[in-house]
Amino acid sequence: MPPVAELEVTIDSVGAQGDGIAETPQGRVFVPFTVPGDRVRIRAVAQGGAPSRDGERAELLDIVSSSAQRVGPACAHFGECGGCDLQHWQTAEVLAWKRQQIEVTLAHRGLTTAIAPAVATPPRERRRARLALRRVAPGRAHSRDGDQMLLGFHARQSHRIVDVQQCPVLNERLAAALPALRQLGPMLLRRDGDLVLEVTDTEGGIDLVIERAGEPNTALRGELAHFARQRRFARISWRGEQDSELIAMLAAPVIRFGGVPVELPAGAFVQASPTAEAALLAEVRIAATGAKRIADLYAGCGAFSLPLAASAAVHAVEGHAESAKALDKAARQAVARLTVEHRDLDRRPLQGDELKKLDLVVLDPPRAGARVQCEVLARSKVPTIAYVSCNPATFARDARLLVDGGYRLEKVVPVDQFLWSAHVELVAVLRR
Repeated sequence: MPPVAELEVTIDSVGAQGDGIAETPQGRVFVPFTVPGDRVRIRAVAQGGAPSRDGERAELLDIVSSSAQRVGPACAHFGECGGCDLQHWQTAEVLAWKRQQIEVTLAHRGLTTAIAPAVATPPRERRRARLALRRVAPGRAHSRDGDQMLLGFHARQSHRIVDVQQCPVLNERLAAALPALRQLGPMLLRRDGDLVLEVTDTEGGIDLVIERAGEPNTALRGELAHFARQRRFARISWRGEQDSELIAMLAAPVIRFGGVPVELPAGAFVQASPTAEAALLAEVRIAATGAKRIADLYAGCGAFSLPLAASAAVHAVEGHAESAKALDKAARQAVARLTVEHRDLDRRPLQGDELKKLDLVVLDPPRAGARVQCEVLARSKVPTIAYVSCNPATFARDARLLVDGGYRLEKVVPVDQFLWSAHVELVAVLRR
């Protein structure tokens, strides 16, 4: 689309990335922070190269008249901070839209099934986050007198960091820790630069991983240990070019799965929302009804393995060595009917005799999905598969493989784990 003058348009729908869609004389445009029914004034953003087949981006200049679906944002940083896309849209409409996104994604693969209403998660519940910390010298862009430490999330489609003072997504303990985390700036960044702080709320307190190139010297190690004691953080670790290194630990960073305490490795994956985790587990439990032998693949630290082991024999397989080790230790201490294997399922999937006696396979892969394992499962006789996915597109690809192999996609339950974002997760059940 060539550059155009300002236009006044009506938003008809919302696209997959959360932007409103309007039709103009020059074609379709995507307008951020708009909802269906909004009448808005826009300016197209000039793009290099040929026009996109799907449409072009536009800048929102003004809202001429608001849709009945529009609501006030919950955060003063909304619109600037790139962490949230949809605070301006009614919750019921967002949930319906996320369900529809899954339906459309499945349809692209020729798949249809019963899709349940999306499970909502509440604000102020997220227990893990990745925050950017940047030091900016006085006089430089984005600096302010007396406040040169920026802590927060990147701005929308930008490397700029929005200095977040409060966040209605984070749980109470993480939100309360923001000022303390900002105070790490002078300690960690002696001059202009930036790094990542990964924080997880655990029973023992906040687990902090500092991601920065190089290694901390003796003096910095001492400062960080003092900081941990002063702020009562459970643990501080340093992740440079190699694996994470322990700097200080005052308490075990524990999260319970099925009532079993697991001491998390530094930066270990856990579901961001306890409500979302409970919803995913509830559907997996239903799929496991009557199952005696279960394989939990991409098991992480045991969010599904440990609860399922209360009623069945479970074999958990995890590619991250430290997570597998933590799960194995927890299982041994709990005397659970759970065996743990460290294994790269993308290189060496479960197959043949390993699958023959299983009643259920649980899959919870990363965003890339579980294509190799699903190719094998499609040729197996495993009666039931419960698939937890953080990426509907790769799930649809894998589900197509399984359906072509003789499985029936019985149901899909969307889960709105990442509140106010365009992201949606799901749990699905497939039966042979």
